[in-house]
Amino acid sequence: MGMYSDIYEFAARAGAFEGYVYQRKDLTAHSLERWVDHLLEGYNSVPMEAKKEFQDLCDGTIGRAIQSLLPTIGENNEVIKKLKGLTVGRLPSSPDDFSRKK
Repeated sequence: MGMYSDIYEFAARAGAFEGYVYQRKDLTAHSLERWVDHLLEGYNSVPMEAKKEFQDLCDGTIGRAIQSLLPTIGENNEVIKKLKGLTVGRLPSSPDDFSRKK
């Protein structure tokens, strides 16, 4: 695939993941492992130059997903650690925090 296809595929998966985990209390880490591994694979397929352009947005999307999952699977879970590996900046304060860097 080309770079733009890789970016689109990663972004679509990340957004779908955020929506899927939002306010869900019935999820297990095991049920999310494969999806998170695919997110990591997609993220790693995007060139660093492109990531620089959307990293703050990725921090928001993945960060809100993390905030949704923390009460259910906990901070020290491997899924959370992998998701945090997709972020570099400050995470949103809640699953409903849609503030953007200026």
